[in-house]
Amino acid sequence: MGNNKEPIISLEKAFGLFCQGIALFGPFWDHFLEYWKASLERPDKILFLKYEDIKRDPSYYVKKLADFMGYPFSMKEKADCCVENIIEFCSFEKLSNLEVNKSGKLRGVTVDAEYPAKIFFRKGKIGDWKNHLTGDMANRLDRIIEEKLSGSGLKF
Repeated sequence: MGNNKEPIISLEKAFGLFCQGIALFGPFWDHFLEYWKASLERPDKILFLKYEDIKRDPSYYVKKLADFMGYPFSMKEKADCCVENIIEFCSFEKLSNLEVNKSGKLRGVTVDAEYPAKIFFRKGKIGDWKNHLTGDMANRLDRIIEEKLSGSGLKF
Protein backbone atom coordinates (compact mmCIF):
# COMPACT_ATOMS: atom_id res chain seq x y z
CA MET A 1 0.00 0.00 0.00
CA GLY A 2 1.47 3.28 -1.07
CA ASN A 3 -0.12 5.81 1.22
CA ASN A 4 -1.89 3.27 3.47
CA LYS A 5 -5.20 4.34 1.93
CA GLU A 6 -5.16 2.99 -1.59
CA PRO A 7 -3.50 -0.11 -3.00
CA ILE A 8 -0.47 0.40 -5.22
CA ILE A 9 -2.27 -1.68 -7.86
CA SER A 10 -5.94 -2.55 -8.27
CA LEU A 11 -7.15 -6.09 -7.71
CA GLU A 12 -8.21 -6.30 -11.34
CA LYS A 13 -4.77 -5.24 -12.59
CA ALA A 14 -2.96 -7.55 -10.13
CA PHE A 15 -5.25 -10.41 -11.16
CA GLY A 16 -4.53 -9.83 -14.84
CA LEU A 17 -0.78 -9.82 -14.21
CA PHE A 18 -1.04 -12.96 -12.07
CA CYS A 19 -2.95 -14.75 -14.85
CA GLN A 20 -0.15 -13.80 -17.27
CA GLY A 21 2.36 -15.35 -14.87
CA ILE A 22 3.69 -11.99 -13.79
CA ALA A 23 4.03 -12.05 -10.03
CA LEU A 24 6.61 -11.45 -7.37
CA PHE A 25 9.11 -14.33 -7.67
CA GLY A 26 7.63 -15.51 -10.99
CA PRO A 27 4.66 -17.60 -12.14
CA PHE A 28 2.92 -19.20 -9.19
CA TRP A 29 2.01 -22.44 -10.94
CA ASP A 30 5.60 -23.05 -12.04
CA HIS A 31 6.73 -23.01 -8.41
CA PHE A 32 3.72 -25.03 -7.37
CA LEU A 33 4.46 -27.74 -9.95
CA GLU A 34 8.18 -27.78 -9.15
CA TYR A 35 7.47 -28.50 -5.49
CA TRP A 36 4.77 -31.03 -6.35
CA LYS A 37 7.08 -32.95 -8.69
CA ALA A 38 9.96 -32.74 -6.22
CA SER A 39 7.71 -34.10 -3.46
CA LEU A 40 6.88 -37.10 -5.66
CA GLU A 41 10.55 -37.68 -6.49
CA ARG A 42 11.83 -37.16 -2.93
CA PRO A 43 8.97 -37.76 -0.48
CA ASP A 44 11.52 -38.20 2.29
CA LYS A 45 12.79 -34.63 1.77
CA ILE A 46 9.77 -32.63 0.59
CA LEU A 47 6.33 -32.75 2.16
CA PHE A 48 3.67 -31.18 -0.02
CA LEU A 49 0.71 -29.83 1.94
CA LYS A 50 -2.36 -27.92 0.83
CA TYR A 51 -3.91 -25.22 2.99
CA GLU A 52 -7.42 -26.58 2.50
CA ASP A 53 -6.34 -30.03 3.70
CA ILE A 54 -4.64 -28.59 6.77
CA LYS A 55 -7.71 -26.49 7.61
CA ARG A 56 -9.96 -29.53 7.17
CA ASP A 57 -7.97 -31.76 9.56
CA PRO A 58 -5.25 -29.80 11.39
CA SER A 59 -4.56 -32.51 13.97
CA TYR A 60 -3.76 -35.10 11.31
CA TYR A 61 -1.41 -32.74 9.45
CA VAL A 62 0.42 -31.52 12.57
CA LYS A 63 1.13 -35.16 13.39
CA LYS A 64 2.10 -35.87 9.78
CA LEU A 65 4.50 -32.91 9.80
CA ALA A 66 6.06 -34.05 13.08
CA ASP A 67 6.52 -37.57 11.67
CA PHE A 68 8.02 -36.16 8.46
CA MET A 69 10.53 -34.10 10.45
CA GLY A 70 11.53 -37.18 12.43
CA TYR A 71 10.00 -36.00 15.70
CA PRO A 72 6.72 -37.88 16.08
CA PHE A 73 4.60 -37.11 19.11
CA SER A 74 4.97 -39.50 22.02
CA MET A 75 1.92 -40.99 23.71
CA LYS A 76 2.51 -38.62 26.64
CA GLU A 77 2.68 -35.58 24.33
CA LYS A 78 -0.56 -36.67 22.68
CA ALA A 79 -2.17 -37.16 26.10
CA ASP A 80 -0.90 -33.74 27.23
CA CYS A 81 -2.70 -32.10 24.27
CA CYS A 82 0.54 -30.98 22.60
CA VAL A 83 -1.00 -31.34 19.14
CA GLU A 84 -3.98 -29.18 20.09
CA ASN A 85 -1.68 -26.61 21.72
CA ILE A 86 0.41 -26.35 18.56
CA ILE A 87 -2.72 -25.93 16.45
CA GLU A 88 -3.88 -23.11 18.73
CA PHE A 89 -0.44 -21.49 18.90
CA CYS A 90 -0.12 -21.53 15.09
CA SER A 91 -3.73 -20.60 14.35
CA PHE A 92 -4.55 -17.89 11.87
CA GLU A 93 -6.20 -15.88 14.63
CA LYS A 94 -3.15 -16.08 16.88
CA LEU A 95 -0.60 -15.30 14.14
CA SER A 96 -2.61 -12.49 12.56
CA ASN A 97 -2.95 -10.81 15.95
CA LEU A 98 0.75 -10.83 16.82
CA GLU A 99 1.97 -7.26 17.19
CA VAL A 100 4.67 -7.78 14.55
CA ASN A 101 2.03 -8.85 12.03
CA LYS A 102 -0.30 -6.00 12.93
CA SER A 103 2.24 -3.18 12.88
CA GLY A 104 5.40 -4.61 11.28
CA LYS A 105 6.67 -3.72 7.84
CA LEU A 106 8.07 -5.75 4.96
CA ARG A 107 10.63 -4.21 2.68
CA GLY A 108 9.91 -4.65 -1.03
CA VAL A 109 12.02 -7.19 -2.88
CA THR A 110 11.76 -5.83 -6.40
CA VAL A 111 10.79 -2.25 -5.59
CA ASP A 112 12.06 0.15 -3.01
CA ALA A 113 8.96 0.22 -0.85
CA GLU A 114 7.66 -0.92 2.51
CA TYR A 115 4.43 -2.79 2.97
CA PRO A 116 2.52 -3.38 6.18
CA ALA A 117 2.86 -7.03 7.26
CA LYS A 118 -0.90 -7.19 7.79
CA ILE A 119 -1.46 -7.28 4.01
CA PHE A 120 -0.54 -10.98 4.15
CA PHE A 121 -3.56 -11.71 6.34
CA ARG A 122 -7.16 -11.62 5.15
CA LYS A 123 -9.47 -14.02 6.95
CA GLY A 124 -7.84 -17.42 6.56
CA LYS A 125 -11.19 -18.85 5.49
CA ILE A 126 -11.53 -21.36 2.68
CA GLY A 127 -13.73 -19.87 -0.02
CA ASP A 128 -13.22 -16.23 1.01
CA TRP A 129 -12.02 -15.59 -2.54
CA LYS A 130 -15.73 -15.34 -3.44
CA ASN A 131 -15.78 -12.02 -1.59
CA HIS A 132 -12.97 -10.63 -3.76
CA LEU A 133 -13.08 -12.23 -7.22
CA THR A 134 -15.89 -12.08 -9.74
CA GLY A 135 -17.32 -15.25 -11.29
CA ASP A 136 -15.50 -14.45 -14.53
CA MET A 137 -12.21 -14.06 -12.66
CA ALA A 138 -12.73 -17.38 -10.88
CA ASN A 139 -13.55 -19.16 -14.13
CA ARG A 140 -10.49 -17.69 -15.83
CA LEU A 141 -8.25 -18.77 -12.98
CA ASP A 142 -9.79 -22.26 -12.93
CA ARG A 143 -9.09 -22.66 -16.67
CA ILE A 144 -5.49 -21.49 -16.28
CA ILE A 145 -4.80 -23.76 -13.32
CA GLU A 146 -6.44 -26.73 -15.05
CA GLU A 147 -4.22 -26.11 -18.10
CA LYS A 148 -1.03 -25.57 -16.07
CA LEU A 149 -1.54 -28.58 -13.78
CA SER A 150 -2.87 -30.91 -16.45
CA GLY A 151 -1.16 -34.29 -16.38
CA SER A 152 0.64 -33.61 -13.10
CA GLY A 153 -1.66 -35.70 -10.91
CA LEU A 154 -2.15 -32.71 -8.62
CA LYS A 155 -5.82 -32.14 -7.79
CA PHE A 156 -7.62 -29.22 -6.24
